[in-house]
Amino acid sequence: MDIFEENRNVLKKAAPLASRMRPATLEEWVGQEHIIGKNTLLTRAIKADKLTSLVLYGPPGTGKTSLARIIAGATESVFTQINATAAGIKDIQKAVENAKTALELYGKRSILFVDEIHRFNKAQQDALLPYVEDGTIILVGATTENPYFEVNKALVSRSVIFELYPLTQDDILALMRRALADEERGLGNMAITANDDALAFLADIAGGDARTALNALELAALTTEPDPDSGQIIIDLDVAAACIQKRALRYEKDGDNHYDTISAFIKSMRGSDPDAALYYLARMIYAGEDPKFIARRIVICASEDVGNADPHALQVAMAAAQAVQFIGMPEGMFALSQATAYVACAPKSNACCTAISSALADVQKVAIKSIPAHLQDAHYKAAPALGRGQGYDYPHSHPGNFIPQQYLPDELADRVYYKPTENGVEKKIGESLRKLRPNRAYE
Repeated sequence: MDIFEENRNVLKKAAPLASRMRPATLEEWVGQEHIIGKNTLLTRAIKADKLTSLVLYGPPGTGKTSLARIIAGATESVFTQINATAAGIKDIQKAVENAKTALELYGKRSILFVDEIHRFNKAQQDALLPYVEDGTIILVGATTENPYFEVNKALVSRSVIFELYPLTQDDILALMRRALADEERGLGNMAITANDDALAFLADIAGGDARTALNALELAALTTEPDPDSGQIIIDLDVAAACIQKRALRYEKDGDNHYDTISAFIKSMRGSDPDAALYYLARMIYAGEDPKFIARRIVICASEDVGNADPHALQVAMAAAQAVQFIGMPEGMFALSQATAYVACAPKSNACCTAISSALADVQKVAIKSIPAHLQDAHYKAAPALGRGQGYDYPHSHPGNFIPQQYLPDELADRVYYKPTENGVEKKIGESLRKLRPNRAYE
């Protein structure tokens, strides 16, 4: 063994427990059965070394980077890894040139793993696109942010999205027990007695993040003095609680978790209870929830559950979302609080939500011959000869800027999709519509 290899081994042993315990093969993998279970699409693709471009999306500590490393170990393709927080366009160009060389000289494909791909700006993502499109590189991206919001749409459309969920408590317990038993990579060479309630607490409070639980377990092992009688390092509930490195609420095992809390938050706003909504907002802020995620939920609620009963709700929600991005946290919580209270107190209507659902159903089920001729585009030269736009009556040429005429296709002429409620601004909207079109059933 030369000095360089010896130094590498020293560095490897000095790595955090969570890093040392990363699974090296699919057989060591724990959790995410929906994408890494037996005979799933991704498992078959990895084993057959037939990957297409993909994006791994999920919260921290769920195995995105570990999965990329398994792919690296299983593939015969040239595997290159870059981190979007440090890489630039030059790094992308270098990876592309190396991929072209590998294909031309050795007939080998190249896989480019981009960790935290959402941190690439538009220009950097655009630089990847043509080479993903022509197959020069196979992209494997990892992101904690929803790729449909944060990643170039063209890249997303050319990739398969695999969503990783927070690990279950049983998954995290299994990983911690493996770490305690593993003498080579884990803590198995230390005399440790970890109480079941301590491990259960760490698995519970980690919030689906294996890295958090393993780091806390290692900290407990390294900072706890051995018992003078038994010589054992005893990790009990108090030790575990002192060593957890994530500020999180202790949820009951069968109670709230990430998804339950956000569900309660939305339902409280929908149910016009600002106090409950603010409580759940506070829980999420305290637990370190992504403020952009919270802001998106408020925007959705403002449109889906308030709608035109108070059109200002969407404006307030969008302003809060922009404020969070502009000023960040912790001050951003004041904008989130303002928007939460406003949306919760606003009059409610899901009429717009119901309307678009009904319209989509008709689009899918009702075949129409054509859009009415008087509504068709009449701006090109041959339009008049084809009867396009003929008979259209310009509303602004009439008193009140309105003239009755048919806008829906003949097959749907009597349909009513939008039925305003009697709440807030929609009451006035409904009154206006009934005056303009007295023959339609807006009730």
